[in-house]
Amino acid sequence: MQEAIGTAEWLELRLAAEMIDEAGFDTLCESLDAVGTAFETDADSGMSLRIAWFACGEAPQRMRAAVTAAALLAGVAPDAIHLQVLGDDWATAWQRDWRAMPVGRRLWVRPSFCEPPSDDRLDIVLDPGMAFGTGQHATTRLCLEAIERICDEAMPATMLDMGAGSGLLAIAAAALGVRDVLAVDNDAVAVEACRTNAAANGVAIRCEWGDTPPDASFDLVVANILAGPLIDMVPGLAACTGRRLVLSGLLQTQAEAVSRAYEAQGLKALRTEAMAEWAAIELIRP
Repeated sequence: MQEAIGTAEWLELRLAAEMIDEAGFDTLCESLDAVGTAFETDADSGMSLRIAWFACGEAPQRMRAAVTAAALLAGVAPDAIHLQVLGDDWATAWQRDWRAMPVGRRLWVRPSFCEPPSDDRLDIVLDPGMAFGTGQHATTRLCLEAIERICDEAMPATMLDMGAGSGLLAIAAAALGVRDVLAVDNDAVAVEACRTNAAANGVAIRCEWGDTPPDASFDLVVANILAGPLIDMVPGLAACTGRRLVLSGLLQTQAEAVSRAYEAQGLKALRTEAMAEWAAIELIRP
């Protein structure tokens, strides 16, 4: 294990992507409450890294030990675990690892410190922070591509983003032309981040706190969470789906079971898209 020690409150973990798959890395990060993650590929060498940041609080040694133990339990070799206690704040640290990203045919997602698109793509500016959802994760990309495709086919008048996080999916839908967009999350930090990000992108969306789907009908419902919560929300999410439903946050191995649960509520499976280990399901109300 290679480690650099300094005096700061953030611990950075870097692992070669081949040492741990995406699902395992996400599990590791969630178990230790990572404040952010990134995926970086070196354009010259082609080497890919999975990166995460953790708050050390008053016990940096304890956090280093916990991260090391979690990585070892995940099967990462000791000499492949790279830890660094950052000498600057996390907001500066993550800027090294983010790039502008084209998504689908029309979207361009970028942090504010990256260049806008050179063509006519819709420019969505979103800085990583305490609320997750920046477009880097495969499930977020799958949802963005599904939203763009559905908007191209027949523009929804209303849309619900359940578990909105940073609000990226809701913001993209509004930018694409959906007139009435509601973003719901059970984390007050995420709700505030969603409002801030919407204002920064010049779109009007409603951002509300909630841990269950609202009692209303939407032309398009999108939920990028995890398989467990998606199963728990089956009755509510199915009931508020007026036309199309997009579900992600799923491993490919979980997609069939989740799809069947929603089909039992009267929805019809249209397609399943995959990226790496992850999947997104699209259903329609007949």
